[in-house]
Amino acid sequence: MDLLTNFLNALLATLRDVLPIVVVLFGFQLFVLRKRITNLSQILAGFVLVLLGLAFFLEGLEQALFPLGKLMAEQLTAPEFLGVSATASEIGSNWQRYLWLYLFAFTIGFSTTIAEPSLIAVAIKANQVSGGAVGTWGLRIAVAIGVAVGISLGVYRIVTGTPLHYYIIAGYILVIIQTVFCPKPILALAYDSGGVTTSTVTVPLVAALGLGLSSNIPGRNPLLDGFGLIAFASLFPIMSVMGYAQLSEWIAHRGKESRPDDGGD
Repeated sequence: MDLLTNFLNALLATLRDVLPIVVVLFGFQLFVLRKRITNLSQILAGFVLVLLGLAFFLEGLEQALFPLGKLMAEQLTAPEFLGVSATASEIGSNWQRYLWLYLFAFTIGFSTTIAEPSLIAVAIKANQVSGGAVGTWGLRIAVAIGVAVGISLGVYRIVTGTPLHYYIIAGYILVIIQTVFCPKPILALAYDSGGVTTSTVTVPLVAALGLGLSSNIPGRNPLLDGFGLIAFASLFPIMSVMGYAQLSEWIAHRGKESRPDDGGD
């Protein structure tokens, strides 16, 4: 009964959030464009499916993803699992004991990004627009590696308690340097890749992981240390996609240089 009540509350909250979008779209169609809405029944049915999907998704976050992220953080930072005492000073000097935590952060970042619907959509469109020059799976894997590395580094930051802005400033300096040397056709796609990764699948688990870690590691503040992982997940895909493009260009250039001269005698 509680599950049904929670779902109905989520459905009403979703309806309240989606209603302004409906008003804007239908208002412009009827009062600005002054045109009849075609396929009205199909559009209304689509909005109903969107409402139901969002409500189920929000309830799923509360029932599964948020508790799962918190549970994994608790288990991977338990003193009996790590073999260290639960003191902030010993944690700072034994950051290497958290190897399984870094590995979990890497794998969860990679797997959630591969499953990210917004990234799939962008990769398909990029492949179509580029005439196949940008591979769908190549882009997805490059972005996933960037997210995985970024979240792992963000988890290391939480464990050691180092300031967030050091990592972000250094990361964007590297992005600026890469931008100068990166093939120009891939630049916009690389910068967009940092945004599409932080969406429906990645954000809930990453946010729950960060808050769970900061709540269970002694000396960490959930408000100061629990947030910031999503910034890593947005920044590092930009670097990985530009790096993927630069590496591909370098390999292609080396391939041309290694070919024998086709000219005549």
